[in-house]
Amino acid sequence: MNWREPFIYFVLYATGSKIPRYLKQIRKYEYLSQEEITELTNRKLEELLFHSYNNVPYYHKILEESDVVVGGQVRLENFSRIPILTKEIIRKEGENLYSKDYKQRRPYENTSGGSTGEPIRFIQDKLYEQWNIAHKIYLNSLQGSEIGQKEIKLWGSERDVFKEKEKISTRVKYWLFNITNLNSFCMSDNIMSEYVTRWNKIRPYLVWAYTSSILELAKYLERSGKSVHSPKVIICTAETLTEQVRSFVEDTLKCPVVNQYGSREVGPIASECPAKMGLHIFSLQNKVEILNRNLDACQPGQVGDIYVTVLNNYSMPLIRYRIGDTGAPTVERYKCPCKRCWPSIAKLTGRQSDHFKTRDGKIIHGEYFTHLFYFRSGIKQFQVVQQDYDNIQVIIVSDGQIKSEEMRDIGDKIKLVMGQNCDVNFAFVDDIQPTRSGKYLYTVSNVK
Repeated sequence: MNWREPFIYFVLYATGSKIPRYLKQIRKYEYLSQEEITELTNRKLEELLFHSYNNVPYYHKILEESDVVVGGQVRLENFSRIPILTKEIIRKEGENLYSKDYKQRRPYENTSGGSTGEPIRFIQDKLYEQWNIAHKIYLNSLQGSEIGQKEIKLWGSERDVFKEKEKISTRVKYWLFNITNLNSFCMSDNIMSEYVTRWNKIRPYLVWAYTSSILELAKYLERSGKSVHSPKVIICTAETLTEQVRSFVEDTLKCPVVNQYGSREVGPIASECPAKMGLHIFSLQNKVEILNRNLDACQPGQVGDIYVTVLNNYSMPLIRYRIGDTGAPTVERYKCPCKRCWPSIAKLTGRQSDHFKTRDGKIIHGEYFTHLFYFRSGIKQFQVVQQDYDNIQVIIVSDGQIKSEEMRDIGDKIKLVMGQNCDVNFAFVDDIQPTRSGKYLYTVSNVK
């Protein structure tokens, strides 16, 4: 045990954090039978539905109309009658989705992220945050990594691009948890060369990375002939991890690569264990449904849309939320070699965020551009398209007046990474068409 682990637990207990309690519950339940886990999930679901009916205006009406709450009793057998929650409904209903007591729950604002859909604002709270952190600690422990072991995050940081100072609290947290953040929003050969040097000096036990970012680093290692210290595991997230990408990264960095699935709206959803035989769903955090176009449950191996019910956010419940991803379920009685009985997703099939390229070979991660639109007023939907190295088109569906200074700021920050000679054009349209699979892409690069 390293000194950080007991010290971190001491701080958590001393500050009254419930993270250790939630982590203990997760570990207590991971080897229960599928029936027992389903019972636990349903119990949490009932509590959430009862709270939503009594405190959330939108759900008071919806749950009554769906016969999910009748005479003060929750009827889970009618859960599938609840209408799907979309980003458009969230935008339209606004504070009707807030719990009456949300201000007492230490709420904070967040936005949707990733590569698909329209950005939305929502609120989360202390309960959600602590369950979220507990699940992330548990997720690392699935890979054999405990709190405080050396970790690298090959992760996007717009603060680094904007040359803004990180909050002291964030720096302290990273130091305490022994995490080094390498910004993956901008990755040229020179930058990756520096990352290789830092990586080998740190010698991380575990690495978290955007899928496309670790792929770019692996490509750089192959063409440069350089090598890095092999961590025990690399956890890929934010984009679809294909078997071809997994195989290439594993061969190049000489370590296992596992797939993790989550989002800003709902936190950790599922993750592979070292057996890599499907993604275990975190059933104490989210209830997951994979449904076909008729909203019937998909059969094993059949690809459908993923719908998530967040079990730990009482400030703004998201029930049967269409997250914008696709996947396929495992067989109902599936048993993983690790003997954990969490329900599982067989595979994820629908996440991708194109990265952009500059003439001098710099790689700009697609999520850099999505972050530019967070908390902007007047924007209902957007798409950033790289037509050529020096030509970026920003397509916007507006739901109100967009301030000219907001557009200038977006343009300036695009030029900051793409070059001052880059031509940034704005186009306003009534609708942005989805791909053939029905997905709306935030970013598209036509430079290959």
